[in-house]
Amino acid sequence: MQRILITGGAGFIGSNIAGDIADREDYRAVVCDQFGHSEKWRNLSKHRIFEIISPDEIFYWLESNKDDLKAIVHLGAISSTTETDVDLFLENNFSFSRQLWRWCVDAGKPLIYASSAATYGNGEQGFDDDASEGYLCTLRPMNAYGWSKQLFDQFVAASVRRGDKLPPQWVGLKFFNVYGPNEYHKGAQMSVASQIFPHVRENRPVKLFKSYNPAYPDGGQKRDFIYVRDCVDVVRWLIANPAASGLFNLGTGEARTFEDLAKAVFLAMNKPYRAQYIDMPENIKSKYQYLTQAQISRLRAAGYSAPFTSLEEGVRDFVQGYLMKDDQYY
Repeated sequence: MQRILITGGAGFIGSNIAGDIADREDYRAVVCDQFGHSEKWRNLSKHRIFEIISPDEIFYWLESNKDDLKAIVHLGAISSTTETDVDLFLENNFSFSRQLWRWCVDAGKPLIYASSAATYGNGEQGFDDDASEGYLCTLRPMNAYGWSKQLFDQFVAASVRRGDKLPPQWVGLKFFNVYGPNEYHKGAQMSVASQIFPHVRENRPVKLFKSYNPAYPDGGQKRDFIYVRDCVDVVRWLIANPAASGLFNLGTGEARTFEDLAKAVFLAMNKPYRAQYIDMPENIKSKYQYLTQAQISRLRAAGYSAPFTSLEEGVRDFVQGYLMKDDQYY
């Protein structure tokens, strides 16, 4: 049976993809990740993962299993937007990704990798998943994480422009605001749905930021929230459709307010909505994004036609199917 290697496979999105592959049993799920003293192992504990390897072993493993490898889903990255060690971002998110790309070129294997909506910065240039070097160079990420992801997108774009040999399938996915089970190890980087759940459970009002932009009311700041199960479905579709290559936004294409999200959590728990609007910290006021919304026309044009889960439906499934359970893991 062919193997699919998922780097970062014990993380949030990675573990959902790895678990789905393992449960369907059409491929063998191989996870590359580091665990240390974290609780990330729980993200995989319900699934029959075929093999788990350390990042230090990855290229040895790839050479040893080349004939049985179907594809690499590369999600491993330093993703904290508050990390200040830029060298760490460059080593893990840029240099390592280039090594994987070059291995896939030489071995003739598909590579599906995680880019990020953080590459769009404050959104002044829009949210168009244009893969050309010219457009990518106009983007101004607002943190080192977004910059490291943009660097790799630019590396890929330059390879395409020069007519270099490419992997037989290459896909970059610009993930927007993903929420769902198995994100609990992320701490302050968890989705807002996860962060406000304990407050709703204890009948406390949730706290949302005040707005400092007259175009948006308090709590009216907008994000393109996408349920992690939709991300899994897109990756599964890409694996099954190797002719699809390119840089694609991965969001629903519809921006919703943080107030909409909070109300969806209250509704899922059958509780009356209660909110307080608090001052935004001074250190993020000047960098705050008031709107993110994926343009998904390129993904649709590539052939992906499945509908995306509505915010209310996704939050209900997440809250009732996971957060309200004693065992919250997928």
